[in-house]
Amino acid sequence: MRRKASLVLLACAVFCAALAPLLRWYAFPRVARVPAGQYQDMVLEARNATLLDYGTMRAKKVPKVTIVQTLKGDVEAAKKIGRTAGRPVVVWDSLSYVQGPDGKMVSKVPERYVFDAHSQDPVHATGEMVDGDPVKREGIEFKWPFLTQKRDYEYFDAQTRTTNPIHYRGTRTFRGLTVYYFEQTVPWTKVPMPKTMPVRGITPESVARTGTTRWYTTVRRFWVEPVTGAPVYGEEIHQEELRGGTLLGGRAKVTAFAGHVKMREDYIDHTVALVRHNRTLVLALTSYVPWGSLGLGLPLLALSLWLQARARRPRDPAPTPTEEPEPVSA
Repeated sequence: MRRKASLVLLACAVFCAALAPLLRWYAFPRVARVPAGQYQDMVLEARNATLLDYGTMRAKKVPKVTIVQTLKGDVEAAKKIGRTAGRPVVVWDSLSYVQGPDGKMVSKVPERYVFDAHSQDPVHATGEMVDGDPVKREGIEFKWPFLTQKRDYEYFDAQTRTTNPIHYRGTRTFRGLTVYYFEQTVPWTKVPMPKTMPVRGITPESVARTGTTRWYTTVRRFWVEPVTGAPVYGEEIHQEELRGGTLLGGRAKVTAFAGHVKMREDYIDHTVALVRHNRTLVLALTSYVPWGSLGLGLPLLALSLWLQARARRPRDPAPTPTEEPEPVSA
């Protein structure tokens, strides 16, 4: 019985030892993926901002500018592109909608972003675009990879359509979570006019004929939870200017928008709660179960070897019965 029990325990120990790397290196890349059908929205605000009044072409202070960002997964497009690419992909259709304090639209910029469901590396496919302009992204956008490292990453900027480093600036604590802080500065760059303008009859083509150009700079900041790679908070110090041309009436430049854009408080709470939940799931695949499996396998192996040694130990020979001496007759 000891030998049979030893073999059973040995089999369990081998299973536990094999399960640990199997979960970490095989199951994790196949299970930890961004859902293809994910939908999420985010509201950001810039209070006491500067905004251009297109009626007078003068910049003025406003109490608040609101930016609503939505991300919607296109499942059918993801399946189609994934078959061609030979790997699971996610297709996000996003919209950045900016509105003034009166609720009227200031600008809206759609995007289509195609990326690997696990690594978040961009996948180039037909339809990849920003505001209708075809682009070929390099680097990440919106989300960092699972198990984010303490290093700089390449980050795509939708306004300039360029990729620049976003720098790791240290580890911090945010709402009880350990996060990595990243920062990127985009210098003043000439950028295209939005396809949809806030004033009826004004188009990018009509503005271009006046000789007026649009320029942009920003300081972009993200607090990223490293296990999931999800930003739990983000903000931008954002500035836009119109420069030159007859549209400005002889002025060299005018501020189109300037403000410190921050996530709204209720969306911060929702994001932190969601990231906490997903963090536990990722840790189960990368840490909790693999290390627990190894921790269980070692005592099982030790117990198996101990039982095997007990089974092989020679038993003491049984004592031979001694015969009683026969009585001697006198």
